[in-house]
Amino acid sequence: MYKYDIYDQRIVDERVAQFRDQTRRFLAGELSEEEFRPLRLQNGLYIQKHAPMLRVAIPYGLLSTRQLRKLAGIARDYDHGYGHFTTRQNIQFNWPALERVPDILAELATVEMHAIQTSGNCIRNVTSDQFAGVAHDELVDPRPYAEIIRQWSTFHPEFAYLPRKFKIAVSGSVEDRAGTLFHDIGVQVARNDSGEVGFKVLVGGGLGRTPILGHVIREWLPREHVLTYFDAILRVYNRHGRRDNMYKARIKILVKERGLDAFKREVDAEWAFLKDGPGTLTQAEIDRVAAHFVDPDYADLPDVEVDFERARRDNKAFARWVSRNVFGHKRAGYAAVTLSLKKTGVPPGDATTGQLEAVADLADRYSFGEVRVSHEQNLILADVRQSDLFAVWEAAKAIGFATPNIGLLTDIIACPGGDFCSLANAKSIPIANAIQARVREKLGDLDYLFDIGDIELNISGCMNACGHHHVGHIGILGVDKHGSEFYQVSIGGSQGEAASLGKVIGPSFAQDDMADVIEKLIGTYVDLRHEDERFIDTVRRTGIEPFKARVYTGLTRETADV
Repeated sequence: MYKYDIYDQRIVDERVAQFRDQTRRFLAGELSEEEFRPLRLQNGLYIQKHAPMLRVAIPYGLLSTRQLRKLAGIARDYDHGYGHFTTRQNIQFNWPALERVPDILAELATVEMHAIQTSGNCIRNVTSDQFAGVAHDELVDPRPYAEIIRQWSTFHPEFAYLPRKFKIAVSGSVEDRAGTLFHDIGVQVARNDSGEVGFKVLVGGGLGRTPILGHVIREWLPREHVLTYFDAILRVYNRHGRRDNMYKARIKILVKERGLDAFKREVDAEWAFLKDGPGTLTQAEIDRVAAHFVDPDYADLPDVEVDFERARRDNKAFARWVSRNVFGHKRAGYAAVTLSLKKTGVPPGDATTGQLEAVADLADRYSFGEVRVSHEQNLILADVRQSDLFAVWEAAKAIGFATPNIGLLTDIIACPGGDFCSLANAKSIPIANAIQARVREKLGDLDYLFDIGDIELNISGCMNACGHHHVGHIGILGVDKHGSEFYQVSIGGSQGEAASLGKVIGPSFAQDDMADVIEKLIGTYVDLRHEDERFIDTVRRTGIEPFKARVYTGLTRETADV
C-alpha cells in the first residue's frame, strides 16, 4: 500500500498543528462558530446531536494493520469503544470531545492517516473496489490511479471551496463494485485493443435530493491526461455551479441544466488550455505510485486445496459462509474474505475496539497485514489461502463477524440516522434491527434466507442519502411527517453497470410497520418470481404495482395516507 514520503508527512503534521491552534482559539472565544465551522469541516469534524463526530479518511478503503490498531486505540481512548464504517470507506467516531480532536489527529498522523477533506465543499475521500488488485475479473488495478487522484485532490488550491461536496470513484474490473455511476466523477479503468491503459469517464451522477445516474463524458481518455481532464471538469463546475442554493449546487444539476453535450464542449474548451501541460502524468510518476501496489509474496498453490474442499463438503455452516462471504481471487489457491459487520442486533457498520484489534491480528496472520473497507460497510481480508479459510471462519465467528449474509437481505447498508446525525429526519438503526429480527423470527432459518437470494436493502435517515437508498433493491428513506418519523419505501434500485434508481411504491409508513412492509415485499417476490430470478429481476419484469398492492393491503387508511 502507499507509504507517505517526507512531503506527505509534513503536510499532515502541519495541518494537525494548524487545527490545534484553531481549536484552541475557538475554545478561548477568539474564533466565532461561523469562523470555526469551515475550519473544522475540512478537518472532518461535525457537530452532531450528542457530541462532535470525527470522520477519518480511509483512501480507497485500504488499511494496514498498524493503522487499524490505531483506529481501535482511538475508539478506546477517545470515544465509546467503537467506530462506524461508512459508505465512503471512511470511519466515524461519534463521541470525541472537541478539545481532544487535535490529539486524535496527531495520533492518526503517526500512522499516515488524517481526516482532511472528509467533509466540507471539497473533493472527498476517493473510493474504489474493495477487491482492487486481487479480483478475478480485474482488467487493471485501479489503486495506483486512485492514489494519484487522491494526491492531486488533497489541498488542491483551486478546488478547496467548491459549490458543494464532490465525490470520485474508481473501478478497474468487469463488474463495477465502486458505484461509479452515482458519483460526481466516475472512472472505469480499462485497456484498449493495443493494451494501453485509459479511462472511461462519467460525470454528473449522484444521489441525495435529486438522484441522477452519471453520463459518459468521454469513452476513452489516455491515462496521462486524467488529471488535466479532471481539472477541466472541476473548473467548469467551480465557475458555473450554483452557490445561491445548496440543493441545486451539485455538478449533477449543472450537467442536467446545461445538457451533457454543452457541458462537454465547455470542458473540452477548458481542457485545450491544460492538455499536455504541467499536470500531465509522466510514466515516471505512474511507475513511482504503482510501485507501492506490487503483489505480496504469494506462494505457488494448487487451484483447489484438498483440506478446504473436504471442510466445505463436511461442514454445512462453513460451506454456507464460503458461498456468501468468500470472493474469487486472481491467484490460484487464494481467496478474498468479507467479514460481515451485519450481525443481527448490531448497528450496520459498527465495530468495537476488541473486534478491530482481532481483525488486525487475523490480517497479520492470514492476509499480509492489510485490511479493506467496502462501501457496503464490511471489512475484507483480501489475500487468504484456501487452506486457512476454515481457521479464519472460526476466528471470525468468535468476534461476531462471520454472519454468512453478504448480498442477502440482512446485509443491510444504513447510515447512523437520527440516533446520531443532526441532519436526519428519522432513525435508521432501529429499522435495520427490526428488519433483521423479523427475518430471524418470520422468514425462518438461514436456508430460507439463502433461498430468497440476493437482495440489497439500503436505509437513509434523510435525503442526503448516506445509506444509498436510491440504489438499493429495496430502499428506505426516513422522512419527517408533522414531527413524527415515517419511512418512504422504493424498490428496483441497483448498483453496477446496470445501475438503476428505485421507484417509490407509495405513501410512507410508520416505524412500527416497517418490518411488516419488508415481509410483504419478500412474500410478493417469492410468489411472483420465476426460477432462479433475483428480487431485482422480478421487480424489473413485473413493475412495482404487484408489490404496492400487496404491501398496502391491510394497512389502515390513516397510515397509508401519511
